[in-house]
Amino acid sequence: MALIQVRDLVKTFGDQSVLNNINLDILEGDVKVLMGASGSGKSTLLRCLNRLIEPTSGSIVFKGKEILGPHVDVRALRQQIGFVFQQFALYSHLSVLDNVTLGLVKLKGMSKVEAKEKALHELSHFEMADHQNKYPSQLSGGQKQRVAIARALAMNPAVLVLDEPTSALDPVMSRDVAGLINRLHAEGNTMICVTHDINLASNIADEVMFLDRGVIRANDRIEYLKKHPEADIQAFFGQTEHSV
Repeated sequence: MALIQVRDLVKTFGDQSVLNNINLDILEGDVKVLMGASGSGKSTLLRCLNRLIEPTSGSIVFKGKEILGPHVDVRALRQQIGFVFQQFALYSHLSVLDNVTLGLVKLKGMSKVEAKEKALHELSHFEMADHQNKYPSQLSGGQKQRVAIARALAMNPAVLVLDEPTSALDPVMSRDVAGLINRLHAEGNTMICVTHDINLASNIADEVMFLDRGVIRANDRIEYLKKHPEADIQAFFGQTEHSV
């Protein structure tokens, strides 16, 4: 059984249809990459998975249980679906260490001592323990990304969701993130990644899913999509860079 099953998912905002009958499966250990032009519905789809946005209709089954509906513990769900936001969403007034320990204390109920031990373990994993007392404004973009991922993984989620993880980074840092994602994949982490970065997508997944105006139009290897019979898909994947 898939870790996440999405069936006939629809999201509308007023008269605007953003997601149209989305169907996808995410297996444990997968790295699922979603690509598409700005406004195609990628980020909306991600936010539906942990109910930051409420779908209009359809079904999302996570670990065998339907997660849409009024009786679902959304807070517990979000601990299981770790989210790394496009602009990192670190608290500017908190140190690196406090950014990671906050959720462990408030949501997991850990003592401050336990939370610090867990946080330092995750930060060490990303070579950020030496920066524990710094504030986000003192970090580079790549360092902020590492802290954001460490914070998400400290909650022991079943799946890690990455929304445009390289959009704020230069090419060198982008390659660093690709290596980091591949390392996490090798360690057995399940991940969903939305990106405009075709180089990142090529480096972390064999296949990508192409979303266009709320519809999944293709799910295949990038090499094939560059030669896709539909001209607009071929044009999208034929480019080496995409604007955010």
